[in-house]
Amino acid sequence: MSSSSPVRRRRVFYIPGYDPIHPRRYRELYRSESAAQAAVSGYEIALRPKTTKGPYGWHVSAQIDGEAVETDVEVLLWSDIVRDSMATTIPATYLALIRTAFVYIFTGALFRLMRLRKGPVIAALYPVMFLLLQLLLALGLGYLTGWGLSSLVAKATTLFAPAGWLAAPLVAWVVLRWFKQRDNRFFAYYLMHDYSFSAKYLGANPEALEQRISAFANTIAEGLTADVDEVLVIGHSSGAHLAVSILSDLIRAGRVPADGPALSFLSLGQVVPMVSFLPRATRLRVDLAFLSASDALTWVDVTAPGDGCAFALCDPVAVTGVAPTDQRHPLVLSAAFTQTLSPERWQQLRWRFFRLHFQYLCAFDRPDHYDYFQITGGPLTLYARYHDKLPSKSRITAPVNRYRSLA
Repeated sequence: MSSSSPVRRRRVFYIPGYDPIHPRRYRELYRSESAAQAAVSGYEIALRPKTTKGPYGWHVSAQIDGEAVETDVEVLLWSDIVRDSMATTIPATYLALIRTAFVYIFTGALFRLMRLRKGPVIAALYPVMFLLLQLLLALGLGYLTGWGLSSLVAKATTLFAPAGWLAAPLVAWVVLRWFKQRDNRFFAYYLMHDYSFSAKYLGANPEALEQRISAFANTIAEGLTADVDEVLVIGHSSGAHLAVSILSDLIRAGRVPADGPALSFLSLGQVVPMVSFLPRATRLRVDLAFLSASDALTWVDVTAPGDGCAFALCDPVAVTGVAPTDQRHPLVLSAAFTQTLSPERWQQLRWRFFRLHFQYLCAFDRPDHYDYFQITGGPLTLYARYHDKLPSKSRITAPVNRYRSLA
């Protein structure tokens, strides 16, 4: 559903990616970064406690382009599912590593993904290589410890010389535990669980996630009956493919009122191919094909080549190989970090890969068409902002997925 009418009131539903952290960080990020962007772009924006019934969110009051806009932002939480999937032992993590590598290699998904963007593939290989490095280091230190203690004991008595090797597995375990306890610096366990989450079911959604998708659909459906001018759904990272299924379910079920608010979908830093290229991701592929042809919403996809964790400028529908002849979505655009961030700011961030993956939610000191806070708090619908915008010339649309079944 498209609309160019000014927005006075808006509901925003934000779907985070695979993130175990409490959603308060999204509120604080919005608070600090919106203030920074307002200072650069010359508008007013302020946060106060939420006014809706949802479990977590905030209210935004903004004065942009001379217009007053009130926005309620709600975070659709699935961090509990993420935490449960991460609550595994060290041996279980290494078993997940083997399973995930097997799935992506022997289905051919890994090599096809590399034909799109090497950045996210390298990001996927990083936890595999770093966890293996941890294991080799642990085994090596364990071996050296066992050998050293056995040599010392042997000088005293040959009878108990083998006893020195009893310390080897203990040392190896201590080293592995040391790395795991500091994964907030290395992110190896976190990323391994992220990729394993989809690989475990070969791209299908686990039952707990399907139930949460249904609950999210009910929440958004309620928002579509509210007295607002726009309902904006934002899917960030892994949250983008959840949003695709949620919105597809809503539209198919006839839960998007024809005379209701404009329905908009903004996907940011999407990693859809990591799931849609797997053999049992039929549900996602069906939803991608359906949503891409729907006239019930506006869908804009924003990524940036500077984000090494996203499939930048890849049309998620087309590269999956399920684009219908009447495809109309998404509009694929670049956030162009190297142009929208000053050289000084880019130098500060360019090697902070995880921070760059969240840049879409942050301020730009040289903003262009993309301004997260004007999109979420300003007087224009997503359609009004982008309906005459051409897609990025660098977008990738070549279908490279092996699995294209819709049944």
